[in-house]
Amino acid sequence: MDEPIGISERYPARYWHKLDDGRIQCDLCPRDCKLNEGQRGACFVRGRVGDIMVLTTYGRSSGFCVDPIEKKPLNHFYPGSNILSFGTAGCNLACKFCQNWDISKSRSFDKLADQASPEAIAETAVELGCKSVAFTYNDPVIFAEYAMDVADACHEVGVKTVAVTAGYMHDLPRREFYAKMDAANVDLKAFTDEFYFRQTGAHLQPVLDTLKYLCRETKVWVELTTLLIPGHNDSAHEIGRMCEWIARELGTEVPLHFTAFHPDYKMTDIPPTPASKLTEARQIARSAGLQHVYTGNVHDLSGGTTLCAKCGESLIVRDWYQIRDYAVAADGTCPHCGSKLAGHFARYEKQSGRQRIPVVIQR
Repeated sequence: MDEPIGISERYPARYWHKLDDGRIQCDLCPRDCKLNEGQRGACFVRGRVGDIMVLTTYGRSSGFCVDPIEKKPLNHFYPGSNILSFGTAGCNLACKFCQNWDISKSRSFDKLADQASPEAIAETAVELGCKSVAFTYNDPVIFAEYAMDVADACHEVGVKTVAVTAGYMHDLPRREFYAKMDAANVDLKAFTDEFYFRQTGAHLQPVLDTLKYLCRETKVWVELTTLLIPGHNDSAHEIGRMCEWIARELGTEVPLHFTAFHPDYKMTDIPPTPASKLTEARQIARSAGLQHVYTGNVHDLSGGTTLCAKCGESLIVRDWYQIRDYAVAADGTCPHCGSKLAGHFARYEKQSGRQRIPVVIQR
């Protein structure tokens, strides 16, 4: 039985239409949820009230934190800067390995203790010296209306916006959503439809469509993340096919992050990813022509280091999320050979540190 939708949760949603049988269909993502009165979609946060669809989490967050941008992870979008991060509740995927499951799989709004208007979020980012705001922890696709309004408010005061997402979205909302974003880290969870269907309840092709759209038709800075799960998506063959596709369809300059799985949610019987598997995946990706390949969730100076694609010199040395050495000029050029490093850069300022800093925002 769906939880009743309260009066305060009825923010009018976009991206839906009425069906001949009396139901309404959500057109935001490929799940195409068809709803009767009072029902919620698979994401849990979009539902039907009367003859309209509503977003139940507009203006409500599971919490705000200041992070180093490398936590998103983004290594080529103003590296070393701080980013104000927040999410809401729910998700339109059903990943058995979700490592934010207490937020994304929440079926209660008790976790949504923090409330903030788009303008308050933007103003707080400025006050805290954050160069950008991230929509993260759960997928911003499902709270698109709120995220887009926050993005507008951020751009009014010179703050950038970042989407951390699985990229599972229909074409029209995708175009409108990413018109408001400056950067995105997209989870490419595997490179087989079988994995997507069995482990996430979704499909691979819509994600590939999002990636091709972002890299070919927009100016959004894109980085990819693949969580390697032992025995599920970590074969050399699958990694090789994925990296060849990225190089061919998206370009060799797109950064790719291989991150280590830790047992969680419904996959507590799977062992953690060995560091050696991340190193192997990085070697496969570089052999496929990808210029910027990283390892994550492990201490690996080599796997965290940004190299000049032309001369091979180490430009940014990282240990986990913390920058140890930074040698990129403010305009993004290599000091050794003068070539331009792919991404967005500015004058480097020492970040606040590796740990998240909780923030309270006044409405």
